Amino acid sequence: MDNKSIISKYRMVYDHHTHTTYSHGKGSILDNARVAHEKGLKSIAITDHGPGNFLYGMKMKLIPQMREDIKLARAEYPDVRIFLGVEANTILKVPYLDVKPSEWEKLDIILAGFHFAVMGAGMIPNRLGIHTQSLLVQNTDMILNALYYSEDCGNHIDILTHPGDKGPFDIEAIARACEDTGTFLEINNKHPHLNEEEIKIAAKYDVKFVISSDAHIPQNVGVYEPQLERALNAGLDPERIVNIKLR
Repeated sequence: MDNKSIISKYRMVYDHHTHTTYSHGKGSILDNARVAHEKGLKSIAITDHGPGNFLYGMKMKLIPQMREDIKLARAEYPDVRIFLGVEANTILKVPYLDVKPSEWEKLDIILAGFHFAVMGAGMIPNRLGIHTQSLLVQNTDMILNALYYSEDCGNHIDILTHPGDKGPFDIEAIARACEDTGTFLEINNKHPHLNEEEIKIAAKYDVKFVISSDAHIPQNVGVYEPQLERALNAGLDPERIVNIKLR
């Protein structure tokens, strides 16, 4: 059976990585909920960029307003659960994320990943493409520290977003840490990571994968086909992807 036939047998159940105008998405929370409703998703998460992003990070003080927007969207589309989260930015020093441990209780779900435009994240050498072994170690340690430190604080990173993107990373070490912490590894639509080779490496470990749209425009909420095809090309059993189910 070819990949196209396999993909047609599956549907996305939830999309827990979407953006809105609270960071640099193009639609509102209501817009994302509407598309999720139209595509038959059971839930979405609003995960705008963490506050450490100096270009378009979300403002933590606006969380009450976001909660109110979610309340209104739930009233309009009661069939879609809407979670409020954040795509936190990994950084090099304690607490290794730009969302403080004391702020986690304000949110329903925590995603984390490496991004540019974040102070203290080693942006410049990665942005310049100076991909040395020492940078790979630094980047990888940043991710591992974020995963383990959060667990030590009694918190938990739910999804590691687009691992391997924007710089050199040791995917094997990251997959091992995600196995230890029960963190889902993301196969992202907007970014090419995890790529096929990275999926093969990560699949050697007892980790779960999640497909995300990383939608920055509402119509991309619920997109899953390109990521599923990438996973299939890598030989990944679809049963290891937590948010797709047989139709």
